[in-house]
Amino acid sequence: MTALLTIEELKVSFVQYARGLRRREIVALAGMDLVADRGQVVALVGASGAGKTLLAHAVLGMLPPNATEAGTVTYAGTVVDPVARRRLAGREIALLPQSVDYLDPLATVGRQVRRSARLAGHDDPDRVAATALEARGLGREVLRRYPHELSGGMIRRVLVTMATMGDPHLILADEPTPGLPASDVAAVLADFRTLADDGRAVVLITHELQGALEIADTVVICHDGRTVESAAPTAFSADGSALQHAYTKALWRALPANGFTVPEAQPC
Repeated sequence: MTALLTIEELKVSFVQYARGLRRREIVALAGMDLVADRGQVVALVGASGAGKTLLAHAVLGMLPPNATEAGTVTYAGTVVDPVARRRLAGREIALLPQSVDYLDPLATVGRQVRRSARLAGHDDPDRVAATALEARGLGREVLRRYPHELSGGMIRRVLVTMATMGDPHLILADEPTPGLPASDVAAVLADFRTLADDGRAVVLITHELQGALEIADTVVICHDGRTVESAAPTAFSADGSALQHAYTKALWRALPANGFTVPEAQPC
């Protein structure tokens, strides 16, 4: 069976010009691989700057003009170039952005969710907006509020509601939990698990390995713009001996529950 999304050897570089019009190329992604299918949560885990968000933007065809892309992105069995991916964005592929600032601070939540409902083609955006928010535990009073009147967890649920209004097949969730209390983190992660169980593919982009292990079917570890390992959550146990790559083992052993074990520095 063909996976919904397959990324093979994705490479992205940027051209920059320094003083004197000297041209240089900066390699941001040096070889990323990822496979996500319907019914799955695939966690893409790595430190800040590892290339996780850039991969999501590439999948959506949202790279800036000075970017050069190589590799293959396949969606539903068809190789799709950046132009084709932009046509899928917002329809079959949805992005749940990292920052809560994506909500308009000058517009009520209701106005923004209703706009998402209209763009998704719903005939009764008022009813759909209220029903969709209630399905995520947010009462109708939230429709009258402005973003600054909501907690971080509530804003995340609003963003999930807006991102899924068009019933996308693939959801890219970019760092959806930083700064949230434990109860809100659990609720957000459970929401992604439900979305996958309903038949969607979810790519959870995060640097929080422990939370990802609670809901993921596959964990993809990236480092310095490369995929270094793809493993089942069960491989992350005990001392990590079931893991293959040294970086993945180090990441696992450095968690608080594993004693903050950090590899000794190698002699020069």
